[in-house]
Amino acid sequence: MNKEPNPSNKKPGTTLPGTVEKIIKPTDPSLPEKAQIDVEGADDLYREIRIENTLTDENGNKVGLNEGAQVDVTIEADRADTTKKK
Repeated sequence: MNKEPNPSNKKPGTTLPGTVEKIIKPTDPSLPEKAQIDVEGADDLYREIRIENTLTDENGNKVGLNEGAQVDVTIEADRADTTKKK
């Protein structure tokens, strides 16, 4: 697991590598497409997460992940919501 501090802000956090396992098309066209991501370093039963497959690029355009894409999953919390570990 990658436990590097995030220098871009003051929130405690961690970033884990992941891989887009599959893109899930909705059965109802009004629902969003989902990306299933395998998060490395997570417990076996909790490795997969599904998110809406819509991201924003540097120009403000909407883009989607491709199957097999390598991604970073970042978890951050407000400092008040964390406890110092020994």
